[in-house]
Amino acid sequence: MTLLLVAAGVFVVLLLAVLLVVHAQARWQSGTKALCAAQKRARVPVRPQRVDFGELHGLPAPVERYFRTVLTEGQPLVSAVQIEQTGTFNTRVGTSRGDEHGEKSWKPFKAKQWVTTQRPSFIWDARIYMAPRIAAFVWDAYLAGEGLLVGKLLGLIKMMAESRTPELAKGELMRFFGEAALYPTALLPSQGVRWEAVDDRSAKATIRDGEISVTALFRFDQEGFIESFLMDRGRAVAGRTLQTPWEGHFRSYEHRDWMRIPIEGEVRWVLPDGPHPYWRGRTTKIEYEFAK
Repeated sequence: MTLLLVAAGVFVVLLLAVLLVVHAQARWQSGTKALCAAQKRARVPVRPQRVDFGELHGLPAPVERYFRTVLTEGQPLVSAVQIEQTGTFNTRVGTSRGDEHGEKSWKPFKAKQWVTTQRPSFIWDARIYMAPRIAAFVWDAYLAGEGLLVGKLLGLIKMMAESRTPELAKGELMRFFGEAALYPTALLPSQGVRWEAVDDRSAKATIRDGEISVTALFRFDQEGFIESFLMDRGRAVAGRTLQTPWEGHFRSYEHRDWMRIPIEGEVRWVLPDGPHPYWRGRTTKIEYEFAK
């Protein structure tokens, strides 16, 4: 009888734990829907509606070559994007250079992302699998001029939650800007981007959203594609925010609708002892909405 009571007690505890996790994950999904609704409310019409190569005159040579390589004259401008990704995420940034943790610190992830180009925004809703069936739920977002970064184990136990500071908002706008090779019409001068010549394989670009302005160095390969971006971004270290070089690399360009976009990429911090990658991913699905 005692064993039966113990077994029944264990069963009840496990059942309650499962129900708690299910409830937490349902609340997470509801929260994602609320974020998407807020994103939709903040959207504004994209103007002009179609690509006109006439606006490329006077741009730095590698930038003009890039647009002529990846866009089609007269195509509609991107207004929104839905993206699905898979890849790996380094849960211990700085341990991927051959130390005792090595590849064990890289965990598989899958994610969905919603982007609007005007006003700039994105919502990244990811599952990073710390162990089989044990996932960290992550929101990384930029909405209406504010940043959001939240992580909860199983959607229940808080792992991180950064305050909505101006520094976080700026860092999230940097992410929107750095990933714009996936929605390249957002980089056109008519969309508010200011380009500045550097050399025959790179150029600086600046974007502003409200009071927030960020500048990136874009590098282009010999075919004319964006090869990488580089910015100084705030990195949380021991309760402080340190401005640190932050870069992304793109590869495997493919045709999607009227455009050519990178399907694979890597993001890294550049620390004094060298680059420390923390995100490696591949776009498995991408769907566009166009200006109309």
